[in-house]
Amino acid sequence: MQFELKDDFLIKLRDAIHKQNGEYVSAQLKELYPPDIAEIFNELEIEEAKFVYKQLHEQIATDVLVELDDDVREEFLASLTSKEIAEQFIDNMNSDDAADVIAELPDNVQDEVLSHIEDSEQASDIVDLLNYDEHTAGGLMATELVRVHVNSDSLECVREIRRQSDEVGHIYTIYVVDDDEKLVGLLSLKKLVISPTRSKVADIYDAKVISVKTNTPDEEVADIMDKYNLVVLPVVDGLGRLVGRITIDDVVDVRREEETEDVQKMGAMEALEEPYMSTPFLQMIKKRAGWLIILFLGETLTATAMAFFEDQIAKAVILALFIPLIISSGGNSGSQASTLIIRALALGEITIRDWWKIIKKELSTGLVIGLILGFIGFVRVAAWSYFIASYGPHWMLIAFTVSFSLVGVVMWGTLMGSLLPLGLKRLGLDPAVSSAPFVATLVDVTGLVIYFTFAILFLKGVML
Repeated sequence: MQFELKDDFLIKLRDAIHKQNGEYVSAQLKELYPPDIAEIFNELEIEEAKFVYKQLHEQIATDVLVELDDDVREEFLASLTSKEIAEQFIDNMNSDDAADVIAELPDNVQDEVLSHIEDSEQASDIVDLLNYDEHTAGGLMATELVRVHVNSDSLECVREIRRQSDEVGHIYTIYVVDDDEKLVGLLSLKKLVISPTRSKVADIYDAKVISVKTNTPDEEVADIMDKYNLVVLPVVDGLGRLVGRITIDDVVDVRREEETEDVQKMGAMEALEEPYMSTPFLQMIKKRAGWLIILFLGETLTATAMAFFEDQIAKAVILALFIPLIISSGGNSGSQASTLIIRALALGEITIRDWWKIIKKELSTGLVIGLILGFIGFVRVAAWSYFIASYGPHWMLIAFTVSFSLVGVVMWGTLMGSLLPLGLKRLGLDPAVSSAPFVATLVDVTGLVIYFTFAILFLKGVML
């Protein structure tokens, strides 16, 4: 059953912590998974969390630390000595998690923690990982893996698995290397088990292997693992030598960060570099104010467009009543199209080469939706005129103006919403910046032009 943190559970746990009742705390956490315990840690004060930590098994405590929110983990580690961090956490972590945790520490603390790591080889691996860009395969990979020489046999493979079982948490596959440590293939556990004893690795391994280099961008790594349904991906250096592996849990984190960044950009702001609660006030202002200023300046063009049609508005004041209706319909349709195209690009469902198909699809979609909204708009004006007579004797012309304008604005909105992400992608920019507010601002201005153009066509004789 999935754990749900409730207020009464937290109250009782805190009461036990304050009474130093370690037996009760241990009993409550015994059946929980590390992510569940991390959820509890996120709600505790640091001193309370430290008491709970002491009741956990070393490996469980390490797994909990990895699952903590970034700001909570940073505060928790700041309350420990460098020696405690090294001996109680880093020694029990995979190299990739250890590197991530150490990277969050101040530079002087990093050196101290590394000096307290008992296993010099592990310390060396962590230092190597810290030198890679965190947004590359090298920054994602773990160095723990099972490798065998291409000239070895299956019995030696089993010995190697047993020898490294403590270091490698999950063994998905065995990597086959040559004399120069270059990756030449994979050996699945299934193939190893069903093959006769003393089978030569050279006879049973699969030479068809997908790998990435250490400098491969993390988003490309995620795309490769998605495309080929991989749970683990080997990483090689510039010479093709095996240096590490990336597991699916690391890619899930990359996807989450990528999607969070896209969602924030689609909200008309720069992506936050830290969690919401950890982002400093001035940085929050900086991230959000820039795009709002640009959008504000864009919206001033709406006032300019209205001033251009001031005479028409003065002669038919009733037109002003429908301005919010027209521009909001165009902005909403554009935002829909923009969101769909951005997501389809991110998932690889479409490419820039599909631009003509996309245009035809969105124009036809916009036409049908515009006709639906236009019909509703016509009925709305007609109904109000019949029961209230608020639109005067020329209500039919006004109804046609609103109806045709809705068709034009919705078609234009869907077209712009679909083309802007493609255009940004073509320029090498992030399509997410063609966010819903940006598209809506653009369509607001052009929507007014479309609306008053139809108004002039239908109401020219009336307004003169």
